[in-house]
Amino acid sequence: MIVNYIHWNIDPEIINIFDISIRYYGILFVGGLVLCMLILKGIFKKEGIPLNKLEKLSIYGVIGIFAGARLAHCLFYEPSYYLSHPLEIILPIQPTVDGGYKFTGYQGLASHGGALGLIIALIIYARKTKESIIKTIDLIAIVAGLGACFIRLANLMNSEIIGIPTNVPWAFIFERVDSLPRHPAQLYEAIAYLLIFGLMLYLYKTKRENLKNGFFFGLVITLIFVSRFFIEFIKEKQVPFEEQMKLDMGQLLSIPFIVLGTGFIIHGLVKTKKNRTSAQR
Repeated sequence: MIVNYIHWNIDPEIINIFDISIRYYGILFVGGLVLCMLILKGIFKKEGIPLNKLEKLSIYGVIGIFAGARLAHCLFYEPSYYLSHPLEIILPIQPTVDGGYKFTGYQGLASHGGALGLIIALIIYARKTKESIIKTIDLIAIVAGLGACFIRLANLMNSEIIGIPTNVPWAFIFERVDSLPRHPAQLYEAIAYLLIFGLMLYLYKTKRENLKNGFFFGLVITLIFVSRFFIEFIKEKQVPFEEQMKLDMGQLLSIPFIVLGTGFIIHGLVKTKKNRTSAQR
């Protein structure tokens, strides 16, 4: 039986202008954030939060996501290289053979660090604006899955974070990597995160009065990292040292987020029920 696998050979670079590379990754990363902010604009209006606070939230959020994702990749996945090349942690450059540097874009962002960076940014935002931190993270949680979906689509365009070899009929042959049919692990994650976003938006629109006090934050963190944990089993190892590990770095870093998310789910349900009971007395 002949199977026509999907041959994937997209050039990650859209255009190069004066040696500055415009890539699908950057377009999708920024595009996902912009779309999330547009949806949050409607949510802020519904919640009665001034839109000028959304502008501040956007700035804090982007900085937190990027800084956290970049630092996590450098320190957890390639610490020896980046600790000896610290300039490359903060600048999108790499050394050339002639002793100079070239612009490469940021090649290496870890979603776990992005999540942690966003949480820290939201805490700072809440303190600066006097907004409730719990309410803030609940609202951000509604669009978090959508942002994560766009990032995984960006990974697909880069032919990175690929799956293990397989013979399923929808397998991708990532021609920039090798000629083996593989699981499109990036696409699996993107679909999972898009479904999570749909669920969060549905729950917000239909159950908002009963789901507060950190429930949305806990649910999205739990669902995203449970999905990540299981999809990791069909991914290729990202760095050599993971070959000797039963659980890879992505799975180990997912566990604390799952525990944290579960705790927030329980807290949100118990606290909201308690508040509702007190109000009825």
